[in-house]
Amino acid sequence: MITTTQQKTLRQHAAAYLEKAGFPVTAHELQAIAIADFGMSNPYFEGAQILTMFATERISAKLIVLFPGQILPEHWHPPVGDDPGKEEIIRGYFGTVLYYEEGEENLDSSEVPVGKENCYTARSRIDLVPGAQVIIPPGRKHWMKGGESGGCVISFSTCVRDILDQFTDTKVIRTTMVVEG
Repeated sequence: MITTTQQKTLRQHAAAYLEKAGFPVTAHELQAIAIADFGMSNPYFEGAQILTMFATERISAKLIVLFPGQILPEHWHPPVGDDPGKEEIIRGYFGTVLYYEEGEENLDSSEVPVGKENCYTARSRIDLVPGAQVIIPPGRKHWMKGGESGGCVISFSTCVRDILDQFTDTKVIRTTMVVEG
């Protein structure tokens, strides 16, 4: 849960990142940046700022801003009916976003949040700097963390069903609750 004041501040901070990155966005789009706290009520630690540029029944594109050290929790895109699940391409655009996926472990254990070792099991790290990209097949566990100065990635994916994403941390709630304050 976050307050309307937190939501406004996080949205303004994300808008500043996008302006610094030079990505062309409208004033209306900046006001539509979604703030995700994943039910943890600590959005600067576990959270993300997401601007959906477009989403059709078949494809979507988003800008995901992560502040320094901010974590988008480990998750995967499950199958839905006959569909094998969302496939996603994430490309570094501005700053650095640390991306982790299942595979050969190559990170320092201090990168995993203390007390949440069982919630962050994907430990093959790839630094998403401008131009670097990863292709995430359906079902692959992954998570991201803002680098030292934070960063922004562009996400292209098949049909958006973010509400159906599965999280390793069973305490995660995908829909952010916003209260007055």
